[in-house]
Amino acid sequence: MELKNDLLIRTAMGEAVERPPVWLMRQAGRILPQYRALRGKLSGFKELVETPALAAEVTIQPVDELGVDAAIIFSDILVIPEAMGLPYELIEKKGPLFPKTIQTATDIEQLQSGAKAATELHYVYEAIKITKQELNGRVPLIGFAGAPWTIFAYMIEGSGSKTFSKAKRFLYQHPDLAHQLLQKITDSTIAYLHKKVDSGVNLLQIFDSWAGILTPELYRTFALPYTQQIANAIKRVPLTVFAKGAWFALADIASIECNVIGLDWQTSPQYARQFVDKVFQGNLDPCQLYGQADEVKQATLSMLESFGGQHIANLGHGVYPDTPLDNVKVFVDTVKSVVYQPDHQAIKS
Repeated sequence: MELKNDLLIRTAMGEAVERPPVWLMRQAGRILPQYRALRGKLSGFKELVETPALAAEVTIQPVDELGVDAAIIFSDILVIPEAMGLPYELIEKKGPLFPKTIQTATDIEQLQSGAKAATELHYVYEAIKITKQELNGRVPLIGFAGAPWTIFAYMIEGSGSKTFSKAKRFLYQHPDLAHQLLQKITDSTIAYLHKKVDSGVNLLQIFDSWAGILTPELYRTFALPYTQQIANAIKRVPLTVFAKGAWFALADIASIECNVIGLDWQTSPQYARQFVDKVFQGNLDPCQLYGQADEVKQATLSMLESFGGQHIANLGHGVYPDTPLDNVKVFVDTVKSVVYQPDHQAIKS
């Protein structure tokens, strides 16, 4: 199906474009009243994720409400460990919880992986197909997965954490077992992403949410090689890698065979450009959207000007649930008001 708006794809591929594309991480969620209304009728988050028609509905909501240049399929990074045989719960206002965690070699051996694990996620692929049909080419559809290290961290820790000290301890005490588990996660993720592309997504993003808690050496040993494996395996659509907090590893991340590098709000484009010659995505502080509307507009324009083109406008992390919807619209509308000069510098229209 031909895309009516392919701005995101052209930008990701490094082509000259008329303006920066814009979308937001976590755009399908609690900032939208129609999402909250639907969620209130359901038993919980997982029912929404696992019901294809509903997942498709909330995927499209921000396209209708905000006018963003892409949809991102409504799902969760933790469907991968569940497909491998490690189920999770999502506790309201607390986050994910794994009743059982990975602790021993036997635990790792009992996990299924690769294509067998990916087959379990049929509801995700069905949601993609429904979404593509209902979008009818209006905008591209983004698929995503968690990076192997981030998935590993949850499978060992059992929940969110400020330090992920159990997961990091496992790296130091059981490095061989850590590599075995990371490889199983990687194999499953590659198979999963291939099925997402088969189902119709136009671009993929890898979220390494906990990259920033690693040392540079741990990142190079236990994170980078597995993200690189994924990038090497995914060549049919553009790929974005977003390693939150990993400013110290930008030179390493630049070596990954991906199209786009996501930046959090703690990394300036001037600093990142010393190490990376790729398209950037991000990096406005999500809390900036709590400010006054004119402040949001000026901050957005300043961000765009600092990148000077070859940039996908987004926040430096997911939009927070209590962000004023009007300010989200100011952010999106400001980006869409910008045009590029012939030398690809951003200016106001």
